[in-house]
Amino acid sequence: MDAAAAAKRRRAGSLLPEVTSKRGRSSQNSRAKPDNESLHTSSEWDESAQVASKREIALFRNSLKQNVCVRMLQEGNHRSFSELFYLLQAERDRRAAAEPSSALSSELRPLLEEQREKLETVRLHMCEAEQAERTGSWPAMCEHRLFLGQFFSAPEDQLLSLHFFHSCADREQGRSSRPATEARACMAELYLQQGELEEARQQAELCIRQAEDGGWLDLSGRPLRLRARQTLWRIYDQLAVAPMDAANYSEALELLHKGYSMATESDDKQIEGEAAHRLGLAYQRTGDHNTAKKFFNTYMQICVTMNDAGGIGKAYKAMAKSMESEGNMEETIRCLEELVHITRINGLLHNLADACLLLGNIYCTTVRAKHINIYSHYIRALEFFIQGYEVSCETGDVSLQQKAQVLVARARAQSLLGTYGADVVSASPGALRRLLVWKNTRETLGAQSRLHRAES
Repeated sequence: MDAAAAAKRRRAGSLLPEVTSKRGRSSQNSRAKPDNESLHTSSEWDESAQVASKREIALFRNSLKQNVCVRMLQEGNHRSFSELFYLLQAERDRRAAAEPSSALSSELRPLLEEQREKLETVRLHMCEAEQAERTGSWPAMCEHRLFLGQFFSAPEDQLLSLHFFHSCADREQGRSSRPATEARACMAELYLQQGELEEARQQAELCIRQAEDGGWLDLSGRPLRLRARQTLWRIYDQLAVAPMDAANYSEALELLHKGYSMATESDDKQIEGEAAHRLGLAYQRTGDHNTAKKFFNTYMQICVTMNDAGGIGKAYKAMAKSMESEGNMEETIRCLEELVHITRINGLLHNLADACLLLGNIYCTTVRAKHINIYSHYIRALEFFIQGYEVSCETGDVSLQQKAQVLVARARAQSLLGTYGADVVSASPGALRRLLVWKNTRETLGAQSRLHRAES
């Protein structure tokens, strides 16, 4: 049995080719006796493969936050690591303390540590800022922090934006540099947007002082001193709202005058015109119509130079209101007729409808104020009310249409009553015939109405 098995193995082995080539022999020898060089190369390859695998495994197993923080520490940026860790933890604490219905607690909004692009951007620029700080390159450090403040422009990232703006502008070193000055301008705008007016005012005023000394431009090429003045005008305008509503007119006017001064120094005619208009409205509210008209005239002249039809219309409307308050109805009508003309030729349909209704009301007011029977004014008022109604139909403004319908009906009734009264006073043959027709028509309409009620 053993002999047969051995013979079988020999027959099977004879079927395999014998490897006798030089290449084969050398290959066998190399496997049998590897030299030192091949052993050294193989061990290096194995070690590098093992190190790479560890890194890949760490990147796969660890969280994005952990990988970013570890990398910052490995690069020696310990300050940046501490700051980033604080920001991430603060965001988690705010999320935990937020009301369930607030935007911060929404599960749809990811945390910063879960957003790869944002987290990598923060890591890069914070580390660059730390390196610049070590070498005393303060403007470069501020540039990186200014970039991060502007990078977080979304409404939900405003706290991060403010953090980086403050870290750029409030440090002892570099606080008078161009990026630090621009950071103050950005903070003033952001605080204004949040309604923190005093903080916005402080930052804007600091920005103006620093920009005046340095003559800085922002990244878009706009002078920072002008940008800060434009923001400061808006801040003063908002600050004046509360005292104006409380009838504290002296404080409100003082703030508005400061805002107007900033606007005139901003090299922006549109802002200057808006500031003049706001001051005019404030003086109009106090009853000082002469001063109000001066500012309205200033606003109108600026709008004319800028070819701003909407602004010109606002100026005429405000001017007409002051003239009406003074009892100057002829000038009021002239202003409103000019307003109708300007809005019509410029296709400002909503403004045109409003102007027509205003002018119709003025014609009716003129009759009531003077206690005279100028029924042609009622007819004129009816014409403008009808125009206002037709234009409101084009705009699709339902509330304006309903208002115009009421005014048309009232003016038509007043004009008919005026015609009836004039015919009664006249007693001429033509007047008597019109009165008879009116009487017969009224009786017919009354009979139809009674029949309709009886049937119903």
